[in-house]
Amino acid sequence: MDTIVDTLKAKFSFVTPRPANDLPAVNVPAERLLEVAQGLRDELGYDMLLDLCGVDWDKDLPRFGVIYHLYHSGKKTYLRLATLAPDSAAPVVPSVSGIWPAADWHEREAYDMFGVKFEGHPNLTRILMWEGYPYHPLRKEFPLAGIETELPAADTAAATGAKVIAAPMMGGPFQAGTQDHHHMSDAEPRAGDQSWTEDKPKPGSQG
Repeated sequence: MDTIVDTLKAKFSFVTPRPANDLPAVNVPAERLLEVAQGLRDELGYDMLLDLCGVDWDKDLPRFGVIYHLYHSGKKTYLRLATLAPDSAAPVVPSVSGIWPAADWHEREAYDMFGVKFEGHPNLTRILMWEGYPYHPLRKEFPLAGIETELPAADTAAATGAKVIAAPMMGGPFQAGTQDHHHMSDAEPRAGDQSWTEDKPKPGSQG
């Protein structure tokens, strides 16, 4: 499990091991991310980007990071990379979409949800929320119940007098387990409280 970590440490002196119970993992400085990504694909065989996601570390600085999961289709092995955006007020990391094209939509989602910009991305536009939406819904300060906002189409808002109403938190906030999970699929987020849904009110509430 540590073989690829040792290989990366020998090849890139700035790479450091990252604690993990499931996959080999390393930390990479944002300014050297493309160098490592290129080497992983072209020299070390990690030919597939499975996913990437943004992270908000809240009070820690740097606050925002990006996690990448890679796959070696020949050896059938996985690797996790983590990098931090140096500027917490305006987080930016390089885009890896030129190395792994699958990063395109994932980077747009991380930009949309966390406000992390990916320098060099060919079309860094929002993918879930509409352009001009003033928030990034997966940032820590965004309320779990959402924020009521104006409709994106001004003419529709004027005609209907309606707003975008936050969706109910069906089953409560989703949580990912961290104990006794030996495979990523076993740690998929699930509702913390399964006793209520959109149709069945939360216990103790009025509706």
